[in-house]
Order: sequence, then C-alpha cells, then structure tokens
Amino acid sequence: MVTPHRLRVPAPPAPPLTGHLPLADAPGVPDRIDVTNRWLTRGGRPWFPVSGEFHYSRYPNGQWEEELLKMKAGGVTAVASYIIWIHHEEVEGRVRFDGDRDLRRFAGLCARHGLDFVPRIGPWSHAEVRNGGLPDWLLARACTPRTDDSAYLEPVRVWFTAVAEQLRGLDRAHGGPIVAIQIENELYDRPGHLRTLKRLAQEAGLSAPLWTSTAWGGVRLPGEELLPLYGGYPEAFWTEADGGWPDTCRKHFFFTHERDDEGIGADLRPTTVRGADPAPTDRFPWATCELGGGMAVAYHRRPRVEAADVGALGLTKIGCGSVWQGYYMFHGGTNPPGELTTLQESHATGYPNDLPVLSYDFQAPLGEYGQVRPSYHELRLQHLLLAEFGHRIAPMESVLPERPPAGQHDRDTLRWAVRTDGTSGFLFVTNHQPHEPLPDHPDTTFTVVFPEAPSLTLPSAPVTAPSGAYFCWPLRLDVAGLRLEWATAQPVCTVEADGRTVLVLASTDGIAPELALDADTVTSVVVPPGNGDFTPVNGRVLVTGLRPGTDALVEVDAADGSRVGLLVLDAATARTLYRGVAWGADRLVLCGDGVVFDGDEVRLHSPAAEPSFAVLPAPGSAPVVEGERVREEADGVFTRYTVEAGALTSAAAHVSLVRPAGRAPEPVTGVQGRASMPADKYVAMVAAEYRVDVPEDLLRAPAGVLLRLHWTGDLARAYVGDLLVADQFYSGRVWDIGLDRLSAEELRASGLRLRVLPLAAEAPVHVPGQVGDAWRAAGVRHAEWVVTRAWAARTG
Repeated sequence: MVTPHRLRVPAPPAPPLTGHLPLADAPGVPDRIDVTNRWLTRGGRPWFPVSGEFHYSRYPNGQWEEELLKMKAGGVTAVASYIIWIHHEEVEGRVRFDGDRDLRRFAGLCARHGLDFVPRIGPWSHAEVRNGGLPDWLLARACTPRTDDSAYLEPVRVWFTAVAEQLRGLDRAHGGPIVAIQIENELYDRPGHLRTLKRLAQEAGLSAPLWTSTAWGGVRLPGEELLPLYGGYPEAFWTEADGGWPDTCRKHFFFTHERDDEGIGADLRPTTVRGADPAPTDRFPWATCELGGGMAVAYHRRPRVEAADVGALGLTKIGCGSVWQGYYMFHGGTNPPGELTTLQESHATGYPNDLPVLSYDFQAPLGEYGQVRPSYHELRLQHLLLAEFGHRIAPMESVLPERPPAGQHDRDTLRWAVRTDGTSGFLFVTNHQPHEPLPDHPDTTFTVVFPEAPSLTLPSAPVTAPSGAYFCWPLRLDVAGLRLEWATAQPVCTVEADGRTVLVLASTDGIAPELALDADTVTSVVVPPGNGDFTPVNGRVLVTGLRPGTDALVEVDAADGSRVGLLVLDAATARTLYRGVAWGADRLVLCGDGVVFDGDEVRLHSPAAEPSFAVLPAPGSAPVVEGERVREEADGVFTRYTVEAGALTSAAAHVSLVRPAGRAPEPVTGVQGRASMPADKYVAMVAAEYRVDVPEDLLRAPAGVLLRLHWTGDLARAYVGDLLVADQFYSGRVWDIGLDRLSAEELRASGLRLRVLPLAAEAPVHVPGQVGDAWRAAGVRHAEWVVTRAWAARTG
C-alpha cells in the first residue's frame, strides 16, 4: 500500500526584522555582516556559515597550517577555538603566547587561508579542561568566580587585555578574520555578568560584528546584546553510566522547531539555577556552535559515535531550520602537559567526570593526530551543499509534515521536513538514529502543497526509504537555466566543465535516482549510452534507470541556450568528493583520503601504497608528483591519476609482553557517585606492561606514522622513559599514537612502554557493545604501524 506523506507550506512570512539587534560590523567593510531575526547576511547576501572547533593549544603548532587546510577542504568556513586561560597562565603573572599557545599566529593562519575565526574567550570555557579553564591561582583567591565580584573581575580584565593584545589588528576593521566572539560558556542565571564580561572585552580592545553566548538550558541573556547559539549531540559522556541513551540526545534525530537542549552540561547545572524561559525565537536566527562532531569519553561512561550518527544529526538540523552549522569538536587534540598539575577535567578538581589525562580526541572528524575519519567525509558532503546553495537555504522556512512523529519514542513514523521559500525548496529525510535502528519505509511518496505554486508529488513511483538513510532532495531547483522539478538524489555542488554547468548529485543506497526536469526549460536531453532513459510526462521530462557512478552524466540543453550536466554519483563515491581551487580553476577531486588545496598544489594525505585521485575538469597538463610516476586513465567523466609509488603503508608492530596484569583494582566512586579513574599507583603496580620496538626507518621519518593498537581492558597509557605521552579509556575503538609527537632520541634510549589496566567486573562503567567479560582483561591483541604520506601534486 502506498504511504503518502503530505506537507502544506504556509503563506510566506513577513519580511525579516533587520537592525533590531545591537550588533554591528566595522564601518566600511566590503562584506558587511548583519543579523536578521531569521538568518545572517554577508555583503547583503544570505550567509550560511559552517564553523568547526579546533583548540590550537591542544595541537602542535608546526602542524596547524595543514590541519586548517584540512578543515577548509572539509567545508568549514570559520574556525572556533577556546582561548583556555589555564593553558596560557598556569603560573600567575607569566602569560605565555609562545609555541603551541601562539594565539596570534593561529588566527593569522586562519586569515591567510580565507577562514573566519571565532575566539571563545571565556574566562570560563569548560572544554573538559581543569577548572573549566580558570587557573588554580585564581581559584585560590578570596573571590567568587563567574560573578561581578571585583576581586574576580580584576584578573579577568588583565586576561582579556592580554588576549586583545594578541588579536590586535585582526578584527574586521583591519581586514582580519574575527567574525564573532563568544563570552563565557554555559552560564545560565547571571545575565548581568555576561553583560559585564562583554563590556570588559570591548574595553580591552576586542571587537567583532557578532557577540555570542551559548543558549542551551534555558539561559537568561542580557537583553539582545548576545546572539544565542545552540547545540546538540548524538551521545553524551556526562550522563550516568547506567542511564541508557539520553532522551536529550534522541531528540536531535527528529525534525522539530525546538532549539534548546537541556542536556548539554546538565551535570554541572543544578536545575534550580536554570534560566526561566529560552531566548525568544522570533528575535534571533537559529544558529549553532556545538553540534556533536563526536564525543569525549569519560571514565564512567564511554560512548561510541559513528559517522552516520554525526551525518544524520547535521542534516537534520539543516532541515529543522539551522542557519549556522557549528561543530564541537571538528578537530581533536591532546592536553598540554601542565607545569604544576595535569590539565584535564577530573574528580580531583570537583568535576563529575574523570577524563583522560592527555587525550582529547573527541572521536572528531579529524582526530587527535589529524586522522581523516568517515565522519569527515559525511559532513563534507553536506558542507558542499551549503557552500553551493546555502544562500538559498538560509532564508527558507522549515515546515513540518501534517503527520509528525507522536513523540521521541515513535520509531514508526517517517521523519521528514521541507525548507522552502514558498515555491521551491529542499526536502529532508532522516531515517537513522544511534542504538535503535529505524525501520524501512516502503511505498513512500511525498506531496508538498505550495501556497503560490502547483503542488509537487514525488517521486513518480513509490520508493522505499531505507533504514539508516538520511538525505536531502531538491524541489524546483534552478540550475543555469534548467529547472529541476525534483530529484531522488541529494544535490552536492556545481562545477564548470566542457562548456557545461555540471550539477553533481549523490544517490542514496536503496533508492533509484530519478530526475524530473521542467519540460519548458529543456530543448534536448542525452543520457549515457546504455545507462538510463527519459520520458516526457505531464510537462516534465523524467530521467530514470540511471546507474549512479562517475559516468552517469545526463546532458541537457536548456531552453535559454545554456548547457547543463546532471551527474549522479553513487553514495560511496559521492563521499569521496572534494571541491576547491586547484591549478588555477575550480575543480572536483575524488579521493577517499585527505585532500588539501594550497595554491598551485593539491596534497593527498593517503595511507595507500599507490594513492589515487580523479579530477573534473582535468587540468591542461597532467599533475606531477615529484620523483614518482603518475598513471593517467579515464574514470567516467573524470580523469584519474594514480601515483605508482609502491610506498610502505602498514606493517605489523612488534609488541612484547614484559609483565602480565595483576588483579583489577576495586572500583572507587567520586563526585556524584560516579566511578573514578584508578589511582596512578595501580597503573604502576597492577597494569600489564608491554614494550614496543620502533623500527629505525620510522624513527628517521616519523611524520604521518601512527602506532595503531587493538586492545582490551580499562585504561591504557604510553610512556617514553617516565614521561606519559598518550592515554585512552577502553571503548572498543583502536588506540592511535602519533610517532612524530615522541622524541626519537629518547625512544632510542628508552623505547616505548605501554601499560594496560584490567577492569573489575563490578565496575560501574558503561562501555557500549561489549559482550561477556573477556574485553575487561588487559591485553594488546594486535598492533600495526600505519604510514600516511602527504603527496604533493602540481601541474606544469
């Protein structure tokens, strides 16, 4: 039986409010940033930013530039970063902005590569850092932090002044990258203090067109001085070990117009200090700063976040009405070694969660050592959509169907929504959520009733919306003179190639692609030989039977004389698609590894022995990789280049057991009765100990070399001599250790030691997906060296 899903688009809303907020860009800037009550604008055009969190002080400064280029290639347009006070002034009066703390250099690199910068200046950051970022010496004073207590505000004033000095000349008035500044973090009941902090920051010399505040948990804001930003995570480490999947995470896989999330940071917020009512949605656009790019692991609760969880959440938020996609974290990192203490959030500092001493990987799209993860490819696919069509999507209203899900535990009603301007739009479907698979939805069609345009019912024949799928389909999308009435494939981006504007679409596994063209905008259609057919039906030209791939290019001559190509990639290939300026032109690059665009060079970060990439349009001369032979061949409408290097990519690592594990320590609980990380003495006395022999050739060239460990147990730590260099809590994930973070000289002298602690059977610790007790035993099951090289491709 056909299951029709119906949605009625209301009459167009009133024009947006403008000039109603006390937020203003620098005078005379050519691309002025403004805020309406529904979307942001830049240079007078709707603007849909994508921000990603990357903590410079948690990453080696020599690698910042390449990692920023990876973020940019992943579709991030603005880099957000906490300015973590304790990282810069652990010792009172000795403020450090050197090395990995060089804020000015980091912001300058963002500017150099066309990335906006969003400093989150605190003074309290949280960020799973010691004291939320407040230095120990400050907390030792007779003052009340996070209030207008003058004894607290005076050192804050000095700190803001130091930050402002580092960022001097990098504001918009001087052509700098700073588009927004966040004040504080997760402060719910002190709007007056937020106002004071903004004033102190401005007096110190900080300026930006947008001043923001986190707004979850019913935060009370100081009037309209701060733009509220929201968040949403697919999982949480801050809930109870035995609490199951939180409803506050479940809600983010439904289309809704509710912006708030009462779950984020709830472990640090007694309900008695929540703000009263959330920020008014009729005054501010729906902007986010903390969509979960992953999730940290705490000792008591160690969630796993999969790429589809991140991708489905992000796409759902666009369908809900988001006009700013902001991710936390987009890039993982490592806590710096403290001079006086360790710098992680812990029970020892009164926090309800014990975090690893060093690792802040966050399961992010780009990992602690710059690893390119599947979630990076999932999000890039969406960011390509926003880069191409975000200016159209941002002003579009989100409309929900006539029959929405009955509640957060309704797994049977299809979840969908439309962003629309009243005559055209984008249809969003989410049929994925973590932990609890959603069913197939067979015999599905959609009807969208527009107020001032004919209704659309699509596709022409019912389809099955597969379990686990999430996608966006275009409705009346104009492409260079052609009107695409609908497509059962997701629009990605366009590129000029061979005299045509080529629109790339990504198919969804399990749904046959169908393209419906407005016949009045078409003069001729050519499908690939033996791949697809087209039929005139009721004023449309239906293209069906396509096998998605690099050769599935439908060529259309439009009625206005323009030439258009519609290229439908299969789902897997679409997730390897990059778009960037390469060798003097906008090009598409297909590569399953990491790609960065850097002037006249395209660099591939690949663990493959013979890395390969395909390009459209092909450059005039074949790319050259210095010292290597490059093979060229056709790949559908792309040209593929393969570097015939035969490079070392992986090898078994020799790990020898030095000492077996003793009995697991008895569980201990700390703040809020949650399990505490075992004391260091147990790691020294009880843990299994291993020695890793590092091959000399890898020591001589450690860049891009990871030791990848498959292990079981409770927690693991790595040492060079007596120095702790890496750590992880067991969650079923592999443990990567970057060889280039370690001293080759000390490794030769002391070697690399691993200590792995077993987990007591009765420990109140949540580790998902584990069966039986074998995983609790301490052991390294397998280890390998993984070598990722950066291949630089240039043209003559």
